Amino acid sequence: MEKFQKFLEEKLGPVMSKLGSNRYLLAVRDGVIAALPLIIVGSFFLIIANPPLPEDWGVYQFLKANAATILLPYRMTMYIMSLYAVFGMGNSLAKSYGLDGLSGGVMSVMAFLLTITPVNVSADANAGIAGFVLPMASLGSGGLFVGMIVTFIAINIFRLTQNSKFHITMPEQVPPSVSRSFEALTPTLLVMLLIGSITYYLGFNWNGAITAIITPLVAATDTLPGVLLVCFLTCFFWFFGIHGVSIVGSIARPPWLALLEQNANAAASGVAGTALPAIGAEPFYQWFIWIGGSGCTIGLAILLVTVCKSKYLKDLGRIGIAPAIFNINEPLIFGAPVVLNLTLAIPFVVTPMICATIAWVATSLGMVNRVVITAPWTLPGPIGAYLATGGDWRAAVLCCVLIAVSIACYFPFVKMYDRQFLDQEQPEKAAE
Repeated sequence: MEKFQKFLEEKLGPVMSKLGSNRYLLAVRDGVIAALPLIIVGSFFLIIANPPLPEDWGVYQFLKANAATILLPYRMTMYIMSLYAVFGMGNSLAKSYGLDGLSGGVMSVMAFLLTITPVNVSADANAGIAGFVLPMASLGSGGLFVGMIVTFIAINIFRLTQNSKFHITMPEQVPPSVSRSFEALTPTLLVMLLIGSITYYLGFNWNGAITAIITPLVAATDTLPGVLLVCFLTCFFWFFGIHGVSIVGSIARPPWLALLEQNANAAASGVAGTALPAIGAEPFYQWFIWIGGSGCTIGLAILLVTVCKSKYLKDLGRIGIAPAIFNINEPLIFGAPVVLNLTLAIPFVVTPMICATIAWVATSLGMVNRVVITAPWTLPGPIGAYLATGGDWRAAVLCCVLIAVSIACYFPFVKMYDRQFLDQEQPEKAAE
């Protein structure tokens, strides 16, 4: 056992730590997180347009009659999320190379928009509005992979021009903001010529090509084996003290957003909550698997407070229970600790996989609505589950059931761990 733990610490730990600090994964994470407030706020308009109220109520009828107008904020936020995320990704990646973040963000947005071919519409075909328009579907989650690729291309061109001195340099007397703008002229021209030529002169369909490539990935993400794999990998990374959600989430978040957008669009079209196309979008993990944080540690927090007799573990539980209610579990992960602790590693990995299976079966059987919005992740579990499923009280009940499952899964291991601490504390008390 000691050799195995030494192997994990000395061999696998550094590799996974390096992966977790990869600048490209961090840029994708930062970009999506930057757009998260818009995604959360915009998605709430879906609930307003499709209220969980009896159909014979006047309020319900009024909201449904004005649903098209109510959904406009949603269409200008979550519906075009990639446009905002690309700016955040470009800003983050540019800064990681020591470049100007603002120039990197603007350059990335320009590159992203150059992958989309405007459509010329006539006045008769478009309610009296004529001219070139951008197809908004290309700006949604379906365009996120394209945005990632062209962002990486644009920022690397920016980096190469800076390192090779192939850019305009202004005198020191020029204000820094003006100087940075001129320094970005050369890479901007190169990015524009490269991406624009590929799109408009070679006729390359960026979205079509990427969609063909990622469709199997998105489909695999929305399966029970795919969900279980994400659960296992996330907890596996956390076992080494590496933020599993950051690593796995950076890779899985684009498919998650694509699945969530499918549900949101279907809900906006009036599809019932139990008949939405996808199950495994990110809110499914947040409210039915990561209750209390990664590893579904809400059960661990409750047991530390209510069952443990060890002074250390009970005090840790008192400190960690409040953050855990709001899905913050770092005090428990590093305080128990869960990191490199083989006693707690088993329930930490197994519990979310059991909860995922129960939630998947319940959702696929239509016992609860499928997730349709991104609720703020710091909400207590049942409240977040209710909101994320468009106001389905059954989702809140399911979340409570899964909390009970978490308690049951952690119980024997916490009792064992508690005895270990008691054995250590009793000699100390005797010595006093």
